[in-house]
Amino acid sequence: MTHPKGRGGRKRLGFTLIEIMAVVIIMGLLAGIVGVAIFGQLDTARVNTTRTQMKQLEAALSFYQMDNGRFPTTEQGLRALIEPPTTGPEPRSYRPGGYLQGGELPMDAWSNDFHYEFPGSNNVEGFDIWSLGADGQPGGTETDADIGNWTETDERAG
Repeated sequence: MTHPKGRGGRKRLGFTLIEIMAVVIIMGLLAGIVGVAIFGQLDTARVNTTRTQMKQLEAALSFYQMDNGRFPTTEQGLRALIEPPTTGPEPRSYRPGGYLQGGELPMDAWSNDFHYEFPGSNNVEGFDIWSLGADGQPGGTETDADIGNWTETDERAG
């Protein structure tokens, strides 16, 4: 019975350093390719989550407007959805418990506050709600771009 033997008649019991390095390099390349695809999907998910949260804020603002005859002012802000405003104009029929379940304002997908303006600069007949995107700064491109309720698709305005 013969056994595979390496150089000098010894049995080959393991992998060479070259073989191990080749496997590590291949695994690194595969991880890089998969990582880029996953991070792209995470960015898309964060944008979609932020848009969903803005829709919830829009609905709460609509209920506020139905009860009180107007939207909160820019000064009153989104905080008016969870506690009665202390600055005028005072709401005429504020809902006990506020307008958001849980009594907390949602944050965008990057854990930043949403911004609110009434009347809006983009929605002059209504209000603007926006997120400053991943960088938390006005403007930007790609994941750093602002996301506003005046755009319905993944086009993001600065």
